[in-house]
Amino acid sequence: MHESKFFSARARGRAVALVFVLSLAACGQESAQKTSVLPRPDVSVVTLHPQSVVITTELPGRTTASLTAEVRPQVGGIIQSRLFQEGGEVKVGDVLYQIDPAPYQASLDSALASLRKAEASVPSAQAKVDRYQSLAKQSAVSKQDLDDALATLAQAQADVASGKASVETARINLEYTKITAPIGGRIDKSSLTPGALVTASQTTILTTIRTIDPINVDVTESSTNLLNWRKAIGEGRLKFAGPDISVKLLLENGTTYAHLGKFAFVESNVSETTGTFALRATFPNPDRLLLPGMYVRAIIEQGVAENSYVVPQRAVTRDTKGEATAMFVGKDGKVVQRVLTIDRNVGNNWLASAGVQDGDRVIVEGAQRVRPGQDVTGTEVTIDENTGEVLERKQGSLDSTQTAQGGGTSGASSAGK
Repeated sequence: MHESKFFSARARGRAVALVFVLSLAACGQESAQKTSVLPRPDVSVVTLHPQSVVITTELPGRTTASLTAEVRPQVGGIIQSRLFQEGGEVKVGDVLYQIDPAPYQASLDSALASLRKAEASVPSAQAKVDRYQSLAKQSAVSKQDLDDALATLAQAQADVASGKASVETARINLEYTKITAPIGGRIDKSSLTPGALVTASQTTILTTIRTIDPINVDVTESSTNLLNWRKAIGEGRLKFAGPDISVKLLLENGTTYAHLGKFAFVESNVSETTGTFALRATFPNPDRLLLPGMYVRAIIEQGVAENSYVVPQRAVTRDTKGEATAMFVGKDGKVVQRVLTIDRNVGNNWLASAGVQDGDRVIVEGAQRVRPGQDVTGTEVTIDENTGEVLERKQGSLDSTQTAQGGGTSGASSAGK
């Protein structure tokens, strides 16, 4: 009886085990069925093509006035009036201050009187010389008398020349009582008020005038970057843009200045302490938006890199070795990870010199959800060049069996603008 109970228990155990195995098999089949019907991940891609890319460099700098004049008096006296609006615009020759002209008018009148006196003595001296010369031919006067007459005439003529110089000096000093603007531009506040006593060429500046249209932007660049740039030009990797280089300007608030500038000059020496040299660009400033002393960033065109590839920055990451990597969708629809050689940034893109080929589809959205070797569906998108974000999806999607065709990255076209 005990033996029959033992066999009955074994039978029941086998039945339970069989049911458990069958249940696992059913679950596995159901899971496999579910796995087989899961859709492939959808990723956003941009197709890369070689193109000409304008290479720029962004350098910090300061705005400076194109002309600066410190106004000082050239004669002494009491300031009678100030004739300009502080902080306003003045033109060349505008009267800024009026110094009391009375003593200088008196000096001019005295000089004119002395000149008339000198001029009055010339005719009689000339007549005496003419008469003595005629008599000398008849030996009626001595040669000494003729020489004395000639000397008197020369003295009278010299007195006239001296008188004219004195008159001109007095006239200039009288004109200097009107302190005029030597240049046109915006004028600062006045350091003195009417009633103040000034002296000729004093150290105290009355006011300052700055020409700010056009305005200069002075920036600095390292000598190392200059050598690298010349090497790139020499090796043909960069095509020089030419002498008429345009310059863009980024303001302190992050906005782009509305007017383009022109490259002016490069300093001919490198600083021994900083290893940098100065560059200058000139910008129109009709609205007086730029003021001297502003901090700006100048974007200068260095040249054009032809047959180059630009990869959106959002598609590039760094691995544990610090190498730049990106995910691509291959022609077979599988994800491929590659190491890129990055030269520099171009706007919101990276300029890649190795690791990409014509027609490659780089993943710009969804790369964190996939892994190398995985089948995916790639949807072509457009990148906003100002923000680097996905702007829009193109009509239709590129499935895993389609060959990469069509447009390239919008990033490079923006870089080439």
